[in-house]
Amino acid sequence: MCNSNVKSAVAQIDGRPVLQPAGNRVAAPEAARPPLKKSLQKSLSMPASYDNNNAPTTATKNSSELARAALHLLPPTAPAKAAGVSKAGAAADKNRKGAKKSGAAVLPPVVTFASLEAFELAGAGAGPGPAGSIAAAQREHVTQAQAQRKMRIAHYGRTASFSRVEGRVGATATATPAGPAVVAAPDEKRCSFITPYSDPVYVAYHDEEWGMPVHDDELLFEMLTLSGVQVGADWASILRRRHIYREAFSGFNVDVVAKYTEKQMASVSAGFGLDLGTIRGAVNNACRILEVRRDFGSLDKYVWGFVNNKPLSPGYKYSRKIPVKTSKSESISKDMVRRGFRFVGPTVLHSFMQAVGLTNDHLVSCPRHRVCSSPSSSAA
Repeated sequence: MCNSNVKSAVAQIDGRPVLQPAGNRVAAPEAARPPLKKSLQKSLSMPASYDNNNAPTTATKNSSELARAALHLLPPTAPAKAAGVSKAGAAADKNRKGAKKSGAAVLPPVVTFASLEAFELAGAGAGPGPAGSIAAAQREHVTQAQAQRKMRIAHYGRTASFSRVEGRVGATATATPAGPAVVAAPDEKRCSFITPYSDPVYVAYHDEEWGMPVHDDELLFEMLTLSGVQVGADWASILRRRHIYREAFSGFNVDVVAKYTEKQMASVSAGFGLDLGTIRGAVNNACRILEVRRDFGSLDKYVWGFVNNKPLSPGYKYSRKIPVKTSKSESISKDMVRRGFRFVGPTVLHSFMQAVGLTNDHLVSCPRHRVCSSPSSSAA
């Protein structure tokens, strides 16, 4: 049965008319086709990036936008080359607008190497460039960041007391009117734990007191107290408050401190901001020193008897080799604990021995090692 909905057409086969469906039409030969119009021929002769409606593809649009951005990113104060590029871009826009109105094909602006080079020289080329260009601002930002980084590296670890430290130890410093002081390195090589950035109070203590033999009972009592207080802190902070301790304990007069009452200790704690336990420990030690005086004649004879009145000299070459306690400090600590002293552990006693010269723990390369080991210093 035939379908009445199927469209039919009459075709010529070998000169005879044949009835057949419309879908089976025989294509007309090329010669039978009508000629193309001129506008269509023009559109077919254009590049593949343009369709029959003279509209650019995505790639052409991107290139057109890139070229337009390159031509219009120039600052208002661009030099002559940039101005020439801007004029060329304006003329190209005008031509495109006119071509669009007339219905002709609009080609994208051609960005040549010459135009890009002119753009680079105008906005981002070598040299300072215009004041308002983006490249100039970026170069300035990078230059400032590099300068700040160099300053941080040059002044890493420096403190305000750096010049004072070097000036105190006798280093030469020369200052220029336009810059900071230039400090020369010290001639003498101290112990390695003394650095150019160490606190000046601590440096002075190292150069004048630490390791020097002490034979005065009041000074021995002071260093014993400060060594106990120094636990959990550093010597620099204790030395900066040294005058407060001396005033609180009456110049470390053993006879006066031993008579402190509970009311006086509370007053000293409140008035000088000291820990009440520390004050009670110092008063107790003052009482024990009075007992040592009755047995040995003085605190000096008692403590120096443990080393046969001669400073120990281990001769350390590196500061990492210096221990926090020794067998000698442990033996002294046991005897003092037995006598009722407080805050006299082995570590505290070793620090006390270093402070009063019972052991010379200066490094052998430090000039203070020779001074503290001399017979004259031990006899003093």
